[in-house]
Formats: sequence, C-alpha cells, structure tokens
Amino acid sequence: MGRLSLPSAGEVYVDANTVIYAVEKIEPYASFLNPLWSAAGSGQLSIITSELTLLETLTKPLRDGNQALEQLFRAFLTSREVTLKPAALVTWEQAARLRALGLKTPDALHAATGLVEGCVLFLTNDRAFQRVTDLPVTVLSDAIAI
Repeated sequence: MGRLSLPSAGEVYVDANTVIYAVEKIEPYASFLNPLWSAAGSGQLSIITSELTLLETLTKPLRDGNQALEQLFRAFLTSREVTLKPAALVTWEQAARLRALGLKTPDALHAATGLVEGCVLFLTNDRAFQRVTDLPVTVLSDAIAI
C-alpha cells in the first residue's frame, strides 16, 4: 500500500467519499487517511469541504433511519478539524465553468469550492476531478496502489 503524501501546510479539501471512508471506517482508505486526520489534529493542516458534503453523507443514514451513523457524520463534519464551506456566488460561477468541462453538478460544486478556497490538496476517489487542471487532485485508489 502506498503512503498519503501531504503538504506541509494549507487547506486540504475532502469530498464526500473521503468523509464516508473515514467515518464508516472503510478499508483500505480509512487507514490510508489516518495521517491526514493526525496532521489536522496537530494544526499542521486545515480540512475543508463544501456544505454539499453534509447533504451527500447524511442522505443514506436518514433514508435508512440509522441515527447512530447520522450522528457520526454530523460529529465529524462539525469537529474542530473540519470546516464546512458555504457556496458563495463566486463558487457557483466557478462551478458553472466546471460544468462546461463536463463535470456533474455536485462534482463541479466540490471542485469549485476547492479552487475558490485555494486548497493545496484535493482528496477524492473520483478520477473525473482530474479534468480540472488547476485542482491539486489525489485519487485515493491510485495513491494506495503506488
């Protein structure tokens, strides 16, 4: 298994699947992401994500009536290590430009948030984000395979 390469400082964007892997402890991703959570806990890095991640991660627990999992996601996304970023007008405009590249609307909003916030790393398991050339994307499955 590869090792997660982290920047020395800055904001790291995590998309919904990255949060799901961590909260639901889905391997091999959960263990692979541990250095990120440690770095955030020590203040070396900041973790950001769009408020859209709240919607995406709560949908299944709410549908299934799984209150325990719902609370785990809420606790994670409101922890001191994670900052939920709202989508301001500039973010929506950037998302529209990314939709023009062929990204789906949710992906465009995630990527736009990362770009607008100036993230130094964007963690995902979706290769579609690699189309955004200015986004410092790491695809988890590729990084693990290294």
